[in-house]
Amino acid sequence: MTSILEVKQLSVSFYTRDKEVEAVRNVSFSVREGETLGIVGESGSGKSVTARTIMRLLPSPPSMVKGGEVLFQGQNLADKSDLEMEHIRGRDIGMIFQDPMSSLNPTMRIGRQIEESLIKHRKLGKDEAQREAIEMLKLVGIPHPEARYLQYPHEFSGGMRQRVMIAIALACRPSLLIADEPTTSLDVTIQAQILHQMKEIQRKLGTSIILITHDLGVVAGMCDRVVVMKDGEVVETGTTEEIFSAPKHPYTVRLLNALPRLDEKKKPKLVSSVTRSADDRPLLEVRSLRQHFNLGKGQIIKAVNDVSFDIRAGETLGVVGESGCGKSTTGRTILRLNEATGGEVLYKGISLNRLNRREMKTMRRYMQMIFQDPYASLNPRMRVADIIGEALDLHRMTSSRGERQHRIEELLEMVGLSPSHAMRYPHEFSGGQRQRIGIARTLAVEPEFIVCDEPLSALDVSIQAQIVKLLEELQQRLGLTYLFIAHDLSMVKHISDRVAVMYKGKIVELAESEELYANPMHAYTKSLLAAIPVPDPAVESRKAFVPLIDSSIQDPYGLERSRFVEVTPGHWLAVNE
Repeated sequence: MTSILEVKQLSVSFYTRDKEVEAVRNVSFSVREGETLGIVGESGSGKSVTARTIMRLLPSPPSMVKGGEVLFQGQNLADKSDLEMEHIRGRDIGMIFQDPMSSLNPTMRIGRQIEESLIKHRKLGKDEAQREAIEMLKLVGIPHPEARYLQYPHEFSGGMRQRVMIAIALACRPSLLIADEPTTSLDVTIQAQILHQMKEIQRKLGTSIILITHDLGVVAGMCDRVVVMKDGEVVETGTTEEIFSAPKHPYTVRLLNALPRLDEKKKPKLVSSVTRSADDRPLLEVRSLRQHFNLGKGQIIKAVNDVSFDIRAGETLGVVGESGCGKSTTGRTILRLNEATGGEVLYKGISLNRLNRREMKTMRRYMQMIFQDPYASLNPRMRVADIIGEALDLHRMTSSRGERQHRIEELLEMVGLSPSHAMRYPHEFSGGQRQRIGIARTLAVEPEFIVCDEPLSALDVSIQAQIVKLLEELQQRLGLTYLFIAHDLSMVKHISDRVAVMYKGKIVELAESEELYANPMHAYTKSLLAAIPVPDPAVESRKAFVPLIDSSIQDPYGLERSRFVEVTPGHWLAVNE
């Protein structure tokens, strides 16, 4: 097959005040007509820098192409002027960026943003461009395109905004589409819809695709060939089947081993070395919890609507569901970071809702939270020693400066960091290291119960595996109890004893981890499981696309009219009345 793009010995550096950073070194690969090439690797491997260099989007300075060629349809893009590249971008090469909200103009209507490239590159008149923009919205599966055409980006969900980005990138029918982590921030069901849409468009238009991702499950279902990058270099190239069945480089093997799979048996859980009370009463009891938000003008959002469950001491209860289902709000309401609209939360038989502010402050020592974004939850102006020490000071956990310093060093070692890291600032750490700092801060006050609110979503798969292993080791050593909130069902299966599935503020199914995955009973649970990409090309090629929940459909499962029935011990099901 003819190559539409050839990258030959590409090297890119960034110059700082102190040194030269080699971001990409001697990278070579090609993209054939009509094929999908996956570029995989962890953050910092050079994937996005390579893509932006192809598009000539990196500012110079501080960046500089030190060597190599980028040949598109036989022409070296490095020799093109800025004006020539303006005509190539959008018309011949389209690009989908990672964060659609920051890539779309918040002050312009969606239709106008699609029309821009149609008017510039295809020279269409305003009426014709409008008709074409509406057709593009239909093509990417956006319902009611005529109405959506007039809306602004903030009126769209994350998945719908990403569809708009695809519509803009494909409006001029480019020969090559570069998709830079197009589904990283999306729920698994929305991800499945976006990837299915890209496949359908490729089939109809014959577009070549470069898919940049760190999710090998996505690669297995989408790509014909794979390029594996590490530290700015290509370490392995091959067909998707070759990479998955017989990886040659140790780094590729490590990436494949780090990704949890639904079809793998859950490992037996170690018994905690910390003994708990023989009392059969659950550590945490949530009874008919409600959290409603009044938006005014009669609009009420029922974020958490009559949620009930128990968590036993030493247990991990996973809570899964799409964004907006009420997972994080449930966790925050349990800890009284949000005051509940109704219901009750009992901790060791004590009603948290009835505690005054002073009593709740004392209780917080035993109930802590690990937040989703490890960078946003750490004060950028404080050193690590002060971030961890602040919790010790607030709850008077140490009696002297020396004891405080010793405890901080002990906590850093506990989460796999060096005591020498104590005097650094958060920006000097990687994402995985920052999450470890957040965990050390959480452990500082010796809690018994921890709400883990999407602690893995911002991390690469290999770093996710490290954090999960750390959490499991800490649970075994310290006898911790977790409420583990996530939308990655594969990871939840392996860390959780039981799993609760949430949809529109309600728990629609709750069961033992293995039982829920082996025998899902609710249609929504089946939909979530069917959408998860499996890191195995043979399995992914046999998977049929399952129609998923459309955001335009109001309450497709009738959960507003549901009652809950315990169909087997510990296994609850929402049944329509």
